[in-house]
Amino acid sequence: MKVEAVKTHKITARESGIFEILDRYLPLLEERTVVAVTSKIIALCEGRVLPLDESKKDDIIVQEAEWYLPRSSSKYNVMMTIKGSGICFSSGVDESNANGYFVLWPKDPQQSANEIREHLVKKHRKKDIGVIITDTTSVPLRWGQRGVFALAHSGFSALNSYIGKFDLFGRQFKMTSAAVSDALAATAVLIMGEGAECTPLAIFTELPFVAFQRRNPTQREINKLKMNKEDDLFTPLLEAVPWKKGGSTPL
Repeated sequence: MKVEAVKTHKITARESGIFEILDRYLPLLEERTVVAVTSKIIALCEGRVLPLDESKKDDIIVQEAEWYLPRSSSKYNVMMTIKGSGICFSSGVDESNANGYFVLWPKDPQQSANEIREHLVKKHRKKDIGVIITDTTSVPLRWGQRGVFALAHSGFSALNSYIGKFDLFGRQFKMTSAAVSDALAATAVLIMGEGAECTPLAIFTELPFVAFQRRNPTQREINKLKMNKEDDLFTPLLEAVPWKKGGSTPL
């Protein structure tokens, strides 16, 4: 696998469209390429921003969350939230690299991923192009932020199932699947950086483990990425705290 970050200018709210940015900065893409795009630049292009007003931040977070825990539950005075079938902080509401705004998640990350893939396929005259939309969060019991789950993907299978296959010693797998889109998102966020790097795009090539699909994912495929709480290994932890209902519906 090869991955390369792509440098851009400082992108600000509503200054241009996402296609314009991609066309300006991406080189000619090869077949079997995955392009990672940070959710922030998509949101900035969509105008998914609100004026920076700390007195309104909690209301914004609650409105954007599917479920949330109040700040009082955190040593660090932050709100833990569930949004987009994942646990994140502050519903993804962010003010870094935002030039005086709160930046929300894109309105519909899956639609954005689909449209970006379709644009790149047409622009670069290639068939096997994948796209992931990334964001940053933390994981329990580990310091540091990382790209833990892709907000959306298109153009390839997000899961590589090992179910029914055998390990080195003939033991059959019953539940193992490789989270391809999430693993790529974690790598992309590491390469793109978290500060003033100005590299909100990344290009993956030489991907023998990626099963490309010349289409957008079906709703059934998207749903397979989302685990019901009753099936989750972390259910005892999730049910041990009093989650409050937020204003958002599941993506």
